[in-house]
Amino acid sequence: MSKLKEGDKAPDFTGVIQNGETIRLSDFKGKKVVLYFYPKDNTPGCTAEAKNLNENLEDLASKGFVVIGVSPDSEASHQRFIEKHGLKFNLISDPDKEILEMYDAWGLKKLYGREYMGVLRKTFIIDEDGNIEKIIEKVKTKDHTNQIYKELNI
Repeated sequence: MSKLKEGDKAPDFTGVIQNGETIRLSDFKGKKVVLYFYPKDNTPGCTAEAKNLNENLEDLASKGFVVIGVSPDSEASHQRFIEKHGLKFNLISDPDKEILEMYDAWGLKKLYGREYMGVLRKTFIIDEDGNIEKIIEKVKTKDHTNQIYKELNI
């Protein structure tokens, strides 16, 4: 599969959220979606990013956005993460990395000279028609909402 680009149709997916329910990207047709991929629940960067989006959720919603997070963590891990930090948006459990791979968010990483496969932190802004409006690959975890607004000139 070729690398996704801005303007491409966002691949539809089916995922299981923290409470065991199934959601699809197509469920959100007519809304703008902030689809963000992150490595692990309750780690410093991932927590900062989730909290930043959560603190700005009302403002994002007022602009027509729905926020959905995706990581390989289990539904139970997501539920604990949501409860611990009072998150008000859904997190998809993707242990088989199907959605991560579909969105080019699973790949080679380097840390201290060691290479390994892992989650590539990135965010896709998907418009009301299901097209990729913006891809953010260098995520500012502590200021992600403002970064989204700046990228979209909002």
